Amino acid sequence: MDTTRPSIARVYDYSLGGKDNYEVDRTAYRHIERIAPRYGDLALMNRRWLSRVVRYLAGTAGIDQFLDIGAGLPTALNTHQIAQYENRHARVVYVDNDPLCAVHGSALLAQNDNTHYLRGDLLEPGTLLENPEVTRYLDPDRPIAVLTCALLHHLDDHLDPATVVREYTTRLPCGSFLATTNFWGPAGEDPELHTLATQLEHAFTASGLGTARYRTREQQLEYFDGLQLIAPGLTELDDWWPAGPPTRTRAPEQRLILGGVGFKQPPPPPKIHHPR
Repeated sequence: MDTTRPSIARVYDYSLGGKDNYEVDRTAYRHIERIAPRYGDLALMNRRWLSRVVRYLAGTAGIDQFLDIGAGLPTALNTHQIAQYENRHARVVYVDNDPLCAVHGSALLAQNDNTHYLRGDLLEPGTLLENPEVTRYLDPDRPIAVLTCALLHHLDDHLDPATVVREYTTRLPCGSFLATTNFWGPAGEDPELHTLATQLEHAFTASGLGTARYRTREQQLEYFDGLQLIAPGLTELDDWWPAGPPTRTRAPEQRLILGGVGFKQPPPPPKIHHPR
């Protein structure tokens, strides 16, 4: 564990008001905050979106298995708390490649038999859906909700995140869901807002946090190939089943992230040909 370099997970923890971070992480956060003063609001908005989505999945959709990839450090209103409020039997497996996250997560969740925190990587061969540590707790033959919140934008273009996601969705059984949020580069939709997105991309690199790709709506829609997008589709986060009317004007940096939920439909029933 290298505490001399900033960590995405620890910076996110700091932005949510957590305590599991170091000065190097706080310095990186302040570098981004100089360009986007309300960047911390974006992190909270992402958390609220996750809460609404998991309530829908565990409640209305009846999903009782969750794989939360790139889960980061445990904080308030975690996936398992929301899912198990709706269904106390829901199983949640968190995975992160940051050793600090895995250590803290395992310690905090040791008393919850239906919740587990594993160290693993989104990019491992065969996907995490074939990882024996994951399948020890989740049944790969039953519907699973895969969550990749604020994760795929940290994959560089040469890793082809759309193909990475497709490796997961093709392995998921029918009736499963994919829920994802990602930084948005509005390009042709809003050139002025896209300028801010470009500045933030550079800020992430300059602060030592590595890749943060602000991808277009069209690029992000590729993540849902073969899936049915749940209404209202791929939207700005507070437009996805909002909890109520907005309490203040959305800052530009809060608009630069989109979220969506896709459903893997069962195949259509075979056609029956009746003899004349």
